[in-house]
Amino acid sequence: MKNRLMFKVVSLLVVGLVVLAACAPAPPAEEEVMEEEVMEEEVMEEEVMEEKAIAVGIVLPTKEEPRWIQDEGRFMEALVAEGYEVEILFSQGDSAVELTNVQSLISKGVKVIIITPHDGTAAAAAAKEAAEAGVKVISYDRLIRETDAVDYYVTFDSIAVGAQQAQYLVDNATGTGNPLYLYAGAASDNNAFIFFRGAWGVLQPKIADGTFYIVNSSEAVALQDKAELSRDEEAQIIGQITTEWDFDTAKTLAESNLTAATSADKGDVFLLAPNDGTARAIADAFAVDPEVTKYYVSGQDAEMASVQYIIDGKQSMTVWKDVRTLVADAISAAVTLLEGGTPEAKGSYNNGAADIPAIQSAVVTVDAENVKATLIDGGYYEASDFTGLD
Repeated sequence: MKNRLMFKVVSLLVVGLVVLAACAPAPPAEEEVMEEEVMEEEVMEEEVMEEKAIAVGIVLPTKEEPRWIQDEGRFMEALVAEGYEVEILFSQGDSAVELTNVQSLISKGVKVIIITPHDGTAAAAAAKEAAEAGVKVISYDRLIRETDAVDYYVTFDSIAVGAQQAQYLVDNATGTGNPLYLYAGAASDNNAFIFFRGAWGVLQPKIADGTFYIVNSSEAVALQDKAELSRDEEAQIIGQITTEWDFDTAKTLAESNLTAATSADKGDVFLLAPNDGTARAIADAFAVDPEVTKYYVSGQDAEMASVQYIIDGKQSMTVWKDVRTLVADAISAAVTLLEGGTPEAKGSYNNGAADIPAIQSAVVTVDAENVKATLIDGGYYEASDFTGLD
């Protein structure tokens, strides 16, 4: 009886297990597992894409100038703080590299490219390629020329930059017959023309009335009676006084000018230097000439090295362009374009092919009198970055 009872119990257990097995769902096939994994990966990728607010590529002209290293840091800081994706590339002073950089960014699917061209005219090819790929193009600080493939130009008031540089020289000149040495940026950079145009508008009347006389440019002397110059006339002058934005070129040119100058062309001199790097190089050349008793030299960008020069009395002034503002304007324009909006422009610049809507920021003259209040107390730099501050 016991054996038969145990047999029945075992039989019932076996039957129960068989029934449970029949009711259990079949294990997923290998293809189903793979499909589920792919779907999970796609969801994760979509979530990551949603986290990236924008896709912006930035192309800057060179790492050889402190200004562009500063801009790189400001862009990265601002974009990362906002949670945006960005890639920043440098063209190293080569338009071919610039085009390759733009092509690389296009291939990575960016929607907006911010370009500071090395050569404004040569950059037209890169802008056109980006536009044809459906990418919005913002010309940053320097204008891309001879193409309508530029959506916006984010810049400082470049005419005002040159005008403020020149006005500082005018304000410090007394009497008549003051020697004036002119220097400009690279002829390949449209900004060099705009800066010079702004300066010429202020200096020319003071050349005409005898306050200044031009020492180092026969082309400028030949045109000194013209209040407004054509671009070709500006090019003739800039061809003689270009620094190519290069420190060594600027110093060599200044030394050459001093060698050719007479003693009467020295004494207290006035130097229109286009930016801070060239200002320091030109100042160094004039500082060691024993016949130069004093010099006034302009600059722009408020580079740290030039701020120290101003504190030390080796550079007279700089035009401060708050890069934080310019970067913010460029990012704001990019976001607005990505969202299908229209950035608010303040005027326009003709680039030879079209009137490009411009977003312009104000500029400020900085010298020894206001350097601390403007740049240090204003939070742009730390006092610990410099020596000799009062």
